[in-house]
Amino acid sequence: MTQTPFLMKTKKPALTSSIKPTALTKPKFKPRFKQLSYLSAGVFLGMMTLTTIAQADIADGEDTRTPAAVDTSAPIAALSKLSSLVDAKPLKVTVPKIQTFKTKAGVSVLFVPTTTLPIVDIDLRFNAGSARDGSISKSGFGIANMTATMLEQGSKRLDENEFTRAVETLGINLSSSAYKDMFTVSLRSLSDDKHLLPAIDLMTQMLTEPSFDEQILARNKARLLVGLQQQKQDPNSLASIAFSKALYGDHPYAHPSVGTLETVPNITRQQLIDFKNRYLVAANASLAMTGNLTLAQAKQLAEEITADLPAGQAATILPEPKPLTQSQHIHIPFPSTQTTVLMGQLGDKRATDTQAQQKQTNFAVGNEVLAGGDFNARLMTEIRQNLGYTYGISGSMNPMLARGPYQIGFSTRNDKARAAIDASLDVINETLDKGITSDEMRLTTDNLKNSFPMGFASNAGINSLLGMMNFYQLPTSYLTNYVNRIEQVKLSEVNQTLRDTLKPDDFLIVTVGQDNPWEEKKSKKKP
Repeated sequence: MTQTPFLMKTKKPALTSSIKPTALTKPKFKPRFKQLSYLSAGVFLGMMTLTTIAQADIADGEDTRTPAAVDTSAPIAALSKLSSLVDAKPLKVTVPKIQTFKTKAGVSVLFVPTTTLPIVDIDLRFNAGSARDGSISKSGFGIANMTATMLEQGSKRLDENEFTRAVETLGINLSSSAYKDMFTVSLRSLSDDKHLLPAIDLMTQMLTEPSFDEQILARNKARLLVGLQQQKQDPNSLASIAFSKALYGDHPYAHPSVGTLETVPNITRQQLIDFKNRYLVAANASLAMTGNLTLAQAKQLAEEITADLPAGQAATILPEPKPLTQSQHIHIPFPSTQTTVLMGQLGDKRATDTQAQQKQTNFAVGNEVLAGGDFNARLMTEIRQNLGYTYGISGSMNPMLARGPYQIGFSTRNDKARAAIDASLDVINETLDKGITSDEMRLTTDNLKNSFPMGFASNAGINSLLGMMNFYQLPTSYLTNYVNRIEQVKLSEVNQTLRDTLKPDDFLIVTVGQDNPWEEKKSKKKP
């Protein structure tokens, strides 16, 4: 969903994704190595042991700057394998050592000490996303998002300007966000007491003493309405909203997290207070901490953060959505030369037991071959490279507390939309029928294993993993057993998992464009 810079608090992880089998929110077929900043590089070196071997074979000490004689009539010869890989040893990875404890308020905490850099990352998550809006008001879509927005806009002790000035003076990152499943409050600060202790105080003010000023609320609603009007000009947003509504029906996941043009004007200050009092409570919370702290310091900070949270009650379990039993086609007219296509179905919920986690890993491997964003993926190869219908096509699974969506998306010329859709379904059906190959599986599993360390190459990466694991109540072995789960995949099980999961005959397909691809064009006869 396109976000406006002021209020669109719902950011779509990531962490959404072939099924993100672990720390990796979206594994890529070919790892993308980015230049590490000073901060992330320090943690990267502190957290991992990478064993690589490079060889340079310069015969007889020949000066390589002197060009050798070349037979220009001979064909170009290429090495079948890089010589530097001949004696390469397997990648060795040391995963972060996770320490666990609970605060006096009963909040579960996952902590990883990293002393290389003077930084602390804190991630407090609540089972309190926009899926809970309806429990506050049946037509109150957008309440969680507005609550997250206004936590950053002043407390009972500091007005909006004073609060913002305090954050900027300390040089910290302090934010809150609402997603469909979860509500997060995040802090990054230097680890010395001069910066960290005042930062913790501001964080607790956000949680326990928000002002929810009426004038600021009115301003927020007016600005958000402008953003929602602008969404009508974004075909991707239109497709995403229509897809969720059709896929989930009356389920809490159906409505946009930011609300709608009809519901946002009705949000009241009291609804924000009710949401905070009901869901931002200790019984609903989980905490992740990473950085330059001892275990004793981490425990003390965790107590300070959670001590004043109301005890409250844990949120009720979300209902499971009902899957579609037949294919559904939705077209939204939009004046554009391109048609945006979104197709898919209900996917999985976040797996918590070992067997289900292995199944999701099997699917992640198979789906990466089928619909990964890499140019080697089958959909990308056929729909982009061979047929030239689109610049890019990919599909991913987004498991949540309840069953999340599986989506494949792309854009194409209006007159090629139907052909591109049919070709995509053909690729999916052929993959389900014949399966992926052993070579495709091996390349994918090698990539997933070798790119795995990038998931915790920084303090922020580690803390994001901890926050995800703690929120979904995953055991610490979820991270340590990741490589083992990848190594245990079998070709027959990967292909069977794909067949069991994907049902292209029942896909929901949403198109946004000038022409309806489902209508046959009538040929015009000359008089």
